[in-house]
Amino acid sequence: MTNLDYPTVSLSMDSAQIEREAAAWLAKRDSGDWGEVEERAFADWQDQSTAHRIAVIRVQTIWQKADRLQALGAGVPRGQIPAPGSWRLSPFVEHGKRSAQPALPVDDSEDLRVKTPASRILKRRALAAALVLGIGAASAWYFVAYDPDSYQSAIGDTKVVSLADGSTVTLNTDSAIHVVLTAAARRIDLKRGEAFFEVAKDPGRPFIVSAAGKRIVAIGTKFSVFRGPLDTRVVVTEGQVKVEEFQADGAVGPVTQLPAGSIAQAGSAGVLVRHSSVAEAETYVSWRSGYIALRDTELADAVAEFNRYNTKQLVIADPSIAEIRVGGNLRAANVEAFVRVLEEGFPVRAEDQGNRIVLTGKASQR
Repeated sequence: MTNLDYPTVSLSMDSAQIEREAAAWLAKRDSGDWGEVEERAFADWQDQSTAHRIAVIRVQTIWQKADRLQALGAGVPRGQIPAPGSWRLSPFVEHGKRSAQPALPVDDSEDLRVKTPASRILKRRALAAALVLGIGAASAWYFVAYDPDSYQSAIGDTKVVSLADGSTVTLNTDSAIHVVLTAAARRIDLKRGEAFFEVAKDPGRPFIVSAAGKRIVAIGTKFSVFRGPLDTRVVVTEGQVKVEEFQADGAVGPVTQLPAGSIAQAGSAGVLVRHSSVAEAETYVSWRSGYIALRDTELADAVAEFNRYNTKQLVIADPSIAEIRVGGNLRAANVEAFVRVLEEGFPVRAEDQGNRIVLTGKASQR
């Protein structure tokens, strides 16, 4: 403690120590010895780390649950005790202003808190601080997932998701993720499709994306992950990530470091990395602005790419044209424009059959 009796800050603190400090802050605030200076110092402490803000939420939640249990044990009429389903988190300071964070159950009974004698408050806070340190596995289920949720995008659409840690995820067409944020790590399971991640810096909580047996680990960076049918593509546009492989026994296999500008294909044979410029890496995520960037791409691969974005599917009926190479930037949703380019610039004929467009070689139509 400092001479102002504020919790100190250590860069090597574990979650238990952070929660002890959060408990000390909250106990001091509820003791009545609290003013504008203390409020600003508390806000600064929370701004230093996402782990600090999460610790405040965790401690408040435990205390409020303890309040409710104590009221039940003291014989308070049930009509005066808030039901768990009606609880909401009381405001806390974040980024210099007070904001209400929904979804975590916290007792909202201000009357009970105001009428509680100071001695009981301090005793209860001391007990709650002990609960924070020793709550253990019996109640760990309650706090494992700070922000568990699933998100998905429709075919032809993109979706931007703002996570509670300050990171942003942009989902490409027909993509799905499951998110679990804890005090120790931020975990994203890419169920299908592709996503671009803009990761908020938090050295104490790695940002981990899992896809098809691979883990992509970052701290603060920008990168995309595409989960394909045969391999996983990782493109890094800022910062650095590492790709880890899982072995059959569950152990972590070889680790590949990817700096900005890296384009990696991770499959059963390992990780193949191509180091390019950041500008070239950016073309791989041009889908965020609605475009498909084709770079000397075989027609079969270009067709597969367009089919990701459109319900009207392209079908190559003539294997002789599958290896024709095409290039350019085209609107992902404008499959008709792509077909016109093929017919005008290549020996390709297209036949619109309603829900699909069949591509053949012009020579085969003679």
